[in-house]
Amino acid sequence: MAEGLTVRLLDASALVASDDAQDPSYQAARTVLVGAAPVATLDLAYYEVTNVAIRSWGDERAAARLRLLVGEIERAGQLVRADPSLLSDAAAIATEHGISAYDASYVAAARRTGALLVSCDIRDLVSKGLAVLPVDTLP
Repeated sequence: MAEGLTVRLLDASALVASDDAQDPSYQAARTVLVGAAPVATLDLAYYEVTNVAIRSWGDERAAARLRLLVGEIERAGQLVRADPSLLSDAAAIATEHGISAYDASYVAAARRTGALLVSCDIRDLVSKGLAVLPVDTLP
């Protein structure tokens, strides 16, 4: 992960918000993406953003755009890869907080890398103090 400014690890909901002008977090998510602090994500994001774009939006072009975005994060060296240790941590976090293993994987990745988890998932992550909204990372 990058040195200096605190890395913002974006979960799929924050990445998706950055591509959906109707999303209340759209502007803040876009600002986080182009801000001074580096952004990271988990390799799971490739699947999750594609799933939302195809299943919820029926938009293959949006799916391609979002995969390109995750690819840009990967090329910048900020893609966290799942491994047995991360998945074990995620399982413990999921059990402790009553959240999905998917959400817990982002929490585990942020903890592992010392990044700030940024999410639009108020119910499962933000309300439990496991993540912050994109707007809460802006100056």
